[in-house]
Amino acid sequence: MNLAYRDIRHNLGRFLLTCIGLSLLLGVVLSMIGIYRGLVVDALTLARAPAADLWVVQAGSRGPFAEASRIPSDTRAAIARLGGVAEAGAVTFQTAETFHAGRKLRFQIVGYEPGRPGGPHRIAEGRPIARAHFEMIADARAGLAVGEVVRLGRDGYTVVGLTRDLVASGGDPVVFVALADAQTLQFELDPAAMRRERARSGAAAASVDSVNAVVARVVPGVHPDTVAEAVRRWKHLAAITQAEQEIILTRSVVEQARRQIGLFTSILLVVSTVIIALIVYTMTMDKRREIATLKLIGAPDRTIAGLVLQQALAMGVIGFGIGALLISTVKDVFPRRVVLQPEDGLALAFVVIAVCVVASGLGVRLALKIDPATALGG
Repeated sequence: MNLAYRDIRHNLGRFLLTCIGLSLLLGVVLSMIGIYRGLVVDALTLARAPAADLWVVQAGSRGPFAEASRIPSDTRAAIARLGGVAEAGAVTFQTAETFHAGRKLRFQIVGYEPGRPGGPHRIAEGRPIARAHFEMIADARAGLAVGEVVRLGRDGYTVVGLTRDLVASGGDPVVFVALADAQTLQFELDPAAMRRERARSGAAAASVDSVNAVVARVVPGVHPDTVAEAVRRWKHLAAITQAEQEIILTRSVVEQARRQIGLFTSILLVVSTVIIALIVYTMTMDKRREIATLKLIGAPDRTIAGLVLQQALAMGVIGFGIGALLISTVKDVFPRRVVLQPEDGLALAFVVIAVCVVASGLGVRLALKIDPATALGG
């Protein structure tokens, strides 16, 4: 006879409600892990979009995603002439907000040279940018449709194409415009500010012919580090390989978020342990007379301990299963991407089992201390 099964069936309603409550807590733990994975994926998506092997930025800078970087546009031509470079393109990055159709839009604007590296690697709907000015490719998360006109700065931009799941590390959808338009939006002052700057300095406004980085693809068979070393000989430039760029993003840009989510997840696991321990202890207290009766008829201690441990494990496994199913169902409703990886779920399942074993210790200790004579009491 399985005593744990018999006891659960006898108090099925209370046991299921307990499992559902625990599943919500474990679902939050799993969702926090998925949110962190989503942060990493989002951070790397924009860096991987150009399919570049090398990033050339301002000397002393760690790239446009971690620090400010501004270099002359003609740097692209110099990089393209380097040995081992197949092609190169200049890019700019900036965050912008605008109002469209009665709602606020916030996105990351990427300026690139059509026909050169830096643009989206795949367009899900529509076409690439074909005109030199006032066309854009937007990610579907921006809620825009092909043919819509969005006002940026003093001009209107027509959406000619859509991408999928292309967002910045902050979760903002990405839009692509021609480089000349992006330079105007990022570097050119509005007329009033330009007049003030000229009156203050007595000189013309600074040139907008600047970019944030140059991305390059190397010839097959050439290692990116070889080209990077050649670029680093120029004291006014720094070179970062794609692998180094991804390390910077994961260890710098999302590092604080990783620590925050990791701490919160640890706290939730501790809370889960305490809750399971209290529930098991309470359930054991409710069965004091039954456990005393088992001892009176000669049930060994391992049978009593197995009863408590099996119930704790059942709660953890059922709670984890319901929580995982719930999060898998609603993950697409989250405003940020939630990435659920099988290995993360498996690791959490093992943690939950370990937590249940630890949490059952309090109930086992209570059960083993029960006096068989209790069964004869009034």
